[in-house]
Amino acid sequence: MLRNQQASGHCERGQNMRNFFVVPMKALISRLMLVIALGSAGAWAQPVNKNVAPGFAGITANDTVVLMPVDVELFSLSAGGVVEPKADWTGAALKHMTAAIAELKATWGVKFTLLTEQEADDFADQVALHAAVAQSIALHHSIAGVWALPTKQGRLLWSFEDAMKPIAARTGSRYALFVWMRDSYASAERKAAMVAFALLGVGITGGTQIGYASLVDLSDGRVVWYNRLQRQSGDLRDANSARQSVETLLTDLPVR
Repeated sequence: MLRNQQASGHCERGQNMRNFFVVPMKALISRLMLVIALGSAGAWAQPVNKNVAPGFAGITANDTVVLMPVDVELFSLSAGGVVEPKADWTGAALKHMTAAIAELKATWGVKFTLLTEQEADDFADQVALHAAVAQSIALHHSIAGVWALPTKQGRLLWSFEDAMKPIAARTGSRYALFVWMRDSYASAERKAAMVAFALLGVGITGGTQIGYASLVDLSDGRVVWYNRLQRQSGDLRDANSARQSVETLLTDLPVR
């Protein structure tokens, strides 16, 4: 009888030990499968590109894009931080940037329409409107933070509505590409002030390069792609440096 009880006790302890290992093992396998499933989902999930409007897949070879006049202006920065427009610098930057865009668009395999000088003048209002909206997108979408607009939920949801339709009517293009750039350069007096303040442990900046690029669907006015550039380097007065700035600004243009 005692032997039977001992045998029974051994059986129960053995079963308990098996249960001790089996249950955690099942839980471990379940957790492992969950991790694998989540990892697979993460691997296949496509990252959200905040520079592209929801539903926009990119320009195709059958689409025509009109390149709007490059909106660029260069300034000299005085010792006190006052900016002064420089027409000759701006002229050089416009030439270099236009040439850089011409080189870059040849690699995209997309049909581009170039505006005549008269057509460019006729669309000065649209170019100015883009500048205003692009700065709003930079503040409320690219920089965001406390300036983010809750209703947009971080998505690129901006539209010119019917304001851009005259461009489509004149050119027959589906899309318009806008490029806006401002750059400033420290004058000799500013550079001297920067050195003097640096000796005092105070840093003041030289010039800043800021650029916006927008691809607009002319059929409904939506901004379907947008990019922003801001840095303390680069010189649009130099052809090679201007090309680098243009490539940086337009490098992620969605072309299928």
